[in-house]
Amino acid sequence: MSKKTVLTKEGFKNLEKELEILKTKKRKEISKRIKEALVFGDLSENSEYDEAKNDQAIVETRILELEALLKNAEVVDENELSTEYVYVGCKVEIEDLDNKTKIEYKIVGSNESDPAKMKISDESPIGAALINKKNNEILKINVPNGVKNYKILRIFK
Repeated sequence: MSKKTVLTKEGFKNLEKELEILKTKKRKEISKRIKEALVFGDLSENSEYDEAKNDQAIVETRILELEALLKNAEVVDENELSTEYVYVGCKVEIEDLDNKTKIEYKIVGSNESDPAKMKISDESPIGAALINKKNNEILKINVPNGVKNYKILRIFK
């Protein structure tokens, strides 16, 4: 049995959109490139053909990955989430107790993680430590550069 993939509705829609683009637009582009490369003749020394076939393999692999992810997805309805505990799909404001800075994260599944947009995975050190915790809890979290102390200030949608 495959592992369930936890996704927000937004993450699910984004993966569906990526899959649709790969199946339609990208497949057609690569097919066209392969046909054009075949015109050049000898396939043993045809770099355009080799490159197009490699790109085709990458796209087909990604299509299979996305289909498996979507098939095994558990979509979290963020509107139904309680703000009593931290779950995938909620936002959480925490305070770094070591340097007194506040940070706001959205907790997402690993396939949606985007630290630049403050979306952290439920499998990341901080995300995993926050899951199922409540307001005002103080946590010691092992991060790549040591142990950090955080306090949960607010859980919201």
